[in-house]
Amino acid sequence: MSVSQEYQARIARGELTSDPAQQTVISEFDALIKALDGYKPAASWIAGGLFGAKKARPKGLYIYGGVGRGKSMLMDMFYALAPRKRKRRVHFHAFMQEVHGALNAARKTGLKDPMRPVGEKIVESASLLCLDEMQITDITDAMLVGRLFEMLLDAGVIVVTTSNRPPDDLYKDGLNRNLFLPFIDLMKTRLNVLELASDTDHRQNRIADEIRYFTPLGKKTEAAIDALWHDLSGGHGKPMHLKIGTRDIDLPHVSNGVLRASFDDLCAKPLGAADYLKIAETFRVIFLTDIPKLSKSRANEAKRFVTLIDALYEAGTILIASAAVTPETLFTEGTGAFEFERTASRLAEMQSADWGK
Repeated sequence: MSVSQEYQARIARGELTSDPAQQTVISEFDALIKALDGYKPAASWIAGGLFGAKKARPKGLYIYGGVGRGKSMLMDMFYALAPRKRKRRVHFHAFMQEVHGALNAARKTGLKDPMRPVGEKIVESASLLCLDEMQITDITDAMLVGRLFEMLLDAGVIVVTTSNRPPDDLYKDGLNRNLFLPFIDLMKTRLNVLELASDTDHRQNRIADEIRYFTPLGKKTEAAIDALWHDLSGGHGKPMHLKIGTRDIDLPHVSNGVLRASFDDLCAKPLGAADYLKIAETFRVIFLTDIPKLSKSRANEAKRFVTLIDALYEAGTILIASAAVTPETLFTEGTGAFEFERTASRLAEMQSADWGK
């Protein structure tokens, strides 16, 4: 089956609405599926080395466009249908976290070139690598990706990635960006770059008429949250380590660029404004579940919650929440209760169908 056929089948079932802007990307995915049928990576780590291959290989894809345009959904269709036994689909942040961990382990062995075994492991695990939501905001990542991706592409790995930004805007205004420019040239030369230029935010439309703040807590609310989560993420969330400076934040469920976390996951831990700003920058839609009624005994958690909501509000993040009580009655006693009225007002505003557009 082609991506075109799967796409039309979902439209027929009422799961999707046809979007002409998606057709160009779908056609490219169909062409790549045909090119992958019978394709064998030309390079070998054992015979010929990384840079010894001359055989032509299919170009991968770099697909960029605004949030909610269907980039991840289409890539997932392609991934499911791609004729590869060794293939992998992973969020870009999680992928880079693994690379950093493997590099640190390799350095401890005293190898002169610790990047080589890291690249070798990736090549051995996947001849097709699908990376969701590529964005470079960390200088350490910026310094690593150029050589790593050159190794992977020269080894015959087919790379498909999505991003909210075109290649030329990656790591924009970043420290020592001139050292990052060869990576941009690599992406533009070795991958077919496509813009998904739809005017429709499908993710926004899918929840425009949905309740976004569920109360009280209980089985009915949990079922409603689960249904929305499945609709937006596919229901297959995986843990992710979000790198912020030299620290990692453990996030429990991430899928298709959507985060699902509980109140305790984000507010009962010693996180601050920088952490919440990074989370708001990384995820367009966030599920925050099991928000309790707050009191003076949980004043620290309440302060973090206020900071989190401020970050999500300023970023225009779509918030889907479940809570014990309504926003205006979440925190009515203790230090900061008066100031919490602004947070309650913002929570109410974020429930609007127009929020996040």
